[in-house]
Amino acid sequence: MKKLPIAVIGAGPVGLAAVAHLLERGLEPVIFEAGPTAGAAIDQWRHIRLFSPWRFNLDAAAVRLLEPSGWKTPRLTALPYGGELIDHYLAPLAALPAISSRVQTGARVIAVTRAGLDKTHVRDRDSTPFVVRVEHEDGEIRDHTVAAVIDASGTWSTRNPLGTSGLPSIGENTATERISSPLPDVMGRDRASFAGRRVLVVGAGHSAANTLINLADLAKDEPGTTILWAVRGASAEKVYGGGEADGLPARGQLGGRLRRLVESGTVELHTGFGISSLKSLDSGVSVEAVDGRTLDADVVVPCTGFRPDLDILRELRLNLDPAVEAPVELGPLIDPEFHSCGTVPPHGARVLAHPEKDFYIVGMKSYGRAPTFLLATGYEQVRSVAASLAGDQAAADTVHLELPETGVCSTDARTSCDVPAPDTLASVDTGCCAAPEPVLELAEK
Repeated sequence: MKKLPIAVIGAGPVGLAAVAHLLERGLEPVIFEAGPTAGAAIDQWRHIRLFSPWRFNLDAAAVRLLEPSGWKTPRLTALPYGGELIDHYLAPLAALPAISSRVQTGARVIAVTRAGLDKTHVRDRDSTPFVVRVEHEDGEIRDHTVAAVIDASGTWSTRNPLGTSGLPSIGENTATERISSPLPDVMGRDRASFAGRRVLVVGAGHSAANTLINLADLAKDEPGTTILWAVRGASAEKVYGGGEADGLPARGQLGGRLRRLVESGTVELHTGFGISSLKSLDSGVSVEAVDGRTLDADVVVPCTGFRPDLDILRELRLNLDPAVEAPVELGPLIDPEFHSCGTVPPHGARVLAHPEKDFYIVGMKSYGRAPTFLLATGYEQVRSVAASLAGDQAAADTVHLELPETGVCSTDARTSCDVPAPDTLASVDTGCCAAPEPVLELAEK
């Protein structure tokens, strides 16, 4: 087992941070990334600006790897775009020889199990290597034998459905051509799909607010653009936030601008609109609510959040919270009805552990359906996990993370700190976790 590598699933920020910490511990990682490059999921929303500043988006071990290459630290209080997170951090990190030689791109993990054992067998289970089954970009499926598995694959590929009760609405799966990606580049790459069209945005979080604001900007140049907004709740007050009185300026500006767009009629708001069905039309789609109301649109934008893909882990022995589908000890700590990103306590390998020894879910996927996630939290997770896999349980159990108590992802918004802020906030130099000018701590926390 000691001669086998440790599999890291996903080459996003948390996956690459896990690799950096494993390397520091003298462990051998192998990284499987489904996309063509590191940070492939983020590349799909590179046009989006984060609420959290650079300070919370850099991992200390990754920085220690980067610095000898001449890499320059970004201004730590600035709010990066997704593209900047890739171009100025993830791409240089993935290009380092120590990491590039261990990353396999175009490698989609389709299952994880124990060699020769399904989940019903217990004898010698803890000492049996894992098998990670991977579909590679050439179409070949191969099994990789590893000593441990860190699943940092995120949740981007599995959005929540448009329908109520956690299920796709009737007809949703056959109307996919009329449903956009969750964070479309309305003003850029995807402009043609929205200009002059009738667009329905579904959802009551900051992703929806950001998309609505961008659509309103598009409508100024493309007068035929019509913007509809559907939320399940009785009002949109939670999305608006506190306006000018909001303790978080970025959130207040976002909500205040959206409120004005609704009040002016630029955005047509439909409340209490729980979707029951979608019916494809020749030129669009008809969306029906549970109460019988209908809205016709050319394209639907699903800002409904995400959930973890657990199918690939079917043959592992997991212990998950029944509500949020996070590791069972983590679930109560991240319940979005009680916690924001800044109030979730630091946690590491012991909290993330499953009955399946040496298997960990980290990063956004570790939060299951809970949206209150910060990259800094994921970085501390993988620091602790790497220490545990190296046999340094004292370091694994000593978890520490300094975050402000407030955050954009507080319960009124029910959305992540690492979700978009509109371009109109480009001049705002504080965000979800605003803090005085920080000094990057390069030593392990």
